[in-house]
Amino acid sequence: MILAIDTATEFAGLALYNQDTLWAEEIWRAARNHTVELMPRLRQMLEKAKLRVSDLESIAVCIGPGSYTGVRIGVATAKGLALPHNLSVIGVNTLDITAYPHRQQALPLVAVAKAGRKRILTAGYQWQKRRWTQSQAPQLTTIAELAAQLTQPTLIAGEVNAEQAAFLRQEAKGKISVVSPLHRVRRPGVLAELGAIKLANNENDDLNSLSPIYLKEL
Repeated sequence: MILAIDTATEFAGLALYNQDTLWAEEIWRAARNHTVELMPRLRQMLEKAKLRVSDLESIAVCIGPGSYTGVRIGVATAKGLALPHNLSVIGVNTLDITAYPHRQQALPLVAVAKAGRKRILTAGYQWQKRRWTQSQAPQLTTIAELAAQLTQPTLIAGEVNAEQAAFLRQEAKGKISVVSPLHRVRRPGVLAELGAIKLANNENDDLNSLSPIYLKEL
């Protein structure tokens, strides 16, 4: 069983997953209350599943980019749970989690996460040589700058509100499609599945060297 922990932005999430089933998944708006809310919700999820931390095989954790405090809390929690129980830990990029559910789309995709102070984090994804890959490295930008950068038909997913979605559609003059609110959500179940894929490929992270990813303004 894999436990997924995502506290990278104001929306937090937890999931329990194995190769057969997504056993449990919870997403909530934590705002800046990750420290207070994470562990009680995690304990409740494990209790409902009749599991202890020692029953887990691995922990998949979102390592950013995202909120400085939020990402740090998630990584620290994953390490704190893994160390005494000798569990493997797998770090997954925030924007990879956002993009993964849309990999069957033909259009290039831009994944978006909130960064605070009206800024956003973005990364580009598309099929290249029959492989779904990150085609543009994560960057710190704004909705206006993103709209100006997009010159070809593109799909947008992630933390985009209604006002931002309308602005992107207007500025791009029909070139940009924004997925529905239901499909913009970054799901911890997806984080868990990406962790399972890495685990199957023996891509575990070193517990001591695993650290958050932060993007700074240039």
